[in-house]
Amino acid sequence: MTRLPIVHHPDYDARFSPVHRFPMGKYTLLMKALTERGIVERASLHRPGPAPAAWLGLAHQRGYVDRVVNQSVPREIERMIGFEVNERVARRSALACAGTVLTGRLALEEGLACNTAGGSHHARREHGAGFCVFNDVAVAAEVLRAGGEARRILIVDVDVHQGDGTAMIFADEPNVFTLSIHGAKNYPLIKAKSDLDIDLPDGTEDEAYLEHLDDGLKRAIHFFPQPDLAFYLAGVDPHEEDRLGRLSLTDEGLARRDRMALTFLRERGIPVACVLGGGYSRNMESLGRRHAIVFGVAEELV
Repeated sequence: MTRLPIVHHPDYDARFSPVHRFPMGKYTLLMKALTERGIVERASLHRPGPAPAAWLGLAHQRGYVDRVVNQSVPREIERMIGFEVNERVARRSALACAGTVLTGRLALEEGLACNTAGGSHHARREHGAGFCVFNDVAVAAEVLRAGGEARRILIVDVDVHQGDGTAMIFADEPNVFTLSIHGAKNYPLIKAKSDLDIDLPDGTEDEAYLEHLDDGLKRAIHFFPQPDLAFYLAGVDPHEEDRLGRLSLTDEGLARRDRMALTFLRERGIPVACVLGGGYSRNMESLGRRHAIVFGVAEELV
């Protein structure tokens, strides 16, 4: 049996208070869920080190990178991010970026790989926003492109919030294609322009969602044929119980979504690097299990 490559570091969890708006403990609870399902035992585990500043500077202004590394981010930007950028947060942000780089490399080698963090798609070149310090997928795409490991990169973002930071970073880059399927009335209030945006009304349920996703994947490949690598941002915040989601997908709907996207890409020979994306629930154990869904689907396809 081929082992699913999983990238993880314990310090993805920056140990926020359990009552903090951002459910930081989900990274630890995801590994608990993956262990309980036997996925960890069957996987090949990989641990990243922190991304060097030179990598981070490929997608972000170097001044901002330095302020994060030195924990000197201005208060107004911390308010846009949603939490203080202290030593633990700076470390987890650099680790998540390196983890997504490693996940991309493993996907290029093995066909499919998963990171237990990542998907920080609101961070733009100038600064972070929306619980995102660095844009790990943008960093990884630029690292892999700069090293000649991948030239054409497709980003499929199914988080319920538009990947506005990613869209802005790659707005003028023809060799990176951004697809975002998201809630029309959800954060961010002012949307950026992805290469392909699919705006969904509040309350969208499984069947309608999957129809839109199927159409979006086909259109993306039509507009952007033969990518060398795809990043899949598997946010679980479209779930009906998510407190920030406003859509109505079930657990089964999330699994069908992930199976549709990953199967579509792998049937076309496109390596896929999966990253976690958003998920916001008061029930943290359920949130960890929900984030584990994409790993179970990926394990079926390796």
